[in-house]
Amino acid sequence: MIDLSSVVLGPLAGLPETSWQQAPPGKWTPAQIVEHLALALEMSATTFAARRSKEPMARRATTLREKVGKVFTFGLGRFPPGLKAPERTTPPSRVDGAAAEAHFRAAIAAWEAVERDLLPARRHDLFVKHPRLGDLTLEEWGRFHVVHSRHHARQIRVRLAG
Repeated sequence: MIDLSSVVLGPLAGLPETSWQQAPPGKWTPAQIVEHLALALEMSATTFAARRSKEPMARRATTLREKVGKVFTFGLGRFPPGLKAPERTTPPSRVDGAAAEAHFRAAIAAWEAVERDLLPARRHDLFVKHPRLGDLTLEEWGRFHVVHSRHHARQIRVRLAG
């Protein structure tokens, strides 16, 4: 996996807390974006870790909507327009930049530990359901986190330029 901390946190390096808190009305701040990414990474890492001792699994059938989502996400490296973050990964209305950064770094470490522990042994027989993409393997979740992080890193750069 690419260095997610550089992709996401690089633009924020050395900036004051005020930069972490700037956003247009109704949009997430960079601190909220970083917290959202931390919550997503943490949730998938925790779920895979909890399933580590499960028997081999089979992937459920993919719906048309999930197939389209996979084309956008994995094929084009983008998200289908109009998606809203699942409630479990929605950040609070106020997030401290340093706290979001620490949470994000810890979530990356948790994800990397799960990858070390479960790959390659569980590469093809362990799944966690993504709310819009269906059942994903550990490696597919890793690809999702890269696309997801790049998507939000673009938003952070826009906020900082604005």
